[in-house]
Amino acid sequence: MRTRAKNQALGYIVAAFGLVAGLAWNDAIKSLIEYLFPLAQNTLLAKFGYAVLITAVVVTITIYLGTWLKDEKSQ
Repeated sequence: MRTRAKNQALGYIVAAFGLVAGLAWNDAIKSLIEYLFPLAQNTLLAKFGYAVLITAVVVTITIYLGTWLKDEKSQ
């Protein structure tokens, strides 16, 4: 039981670090988009485009990781 709690805590800590890294990348990507498309930096369309792009990337990575982990468990 104690090992399970440690593993759970470690998972939460890793997730927190991932969130911090994700927020840093979010700011960097937003700055890049504003640099590349200066006229559309504060428009609603640009923000939705950014959200759709990031969502597509995250879903693709999640599907890939799920498949990879499933294959790893079956071996």
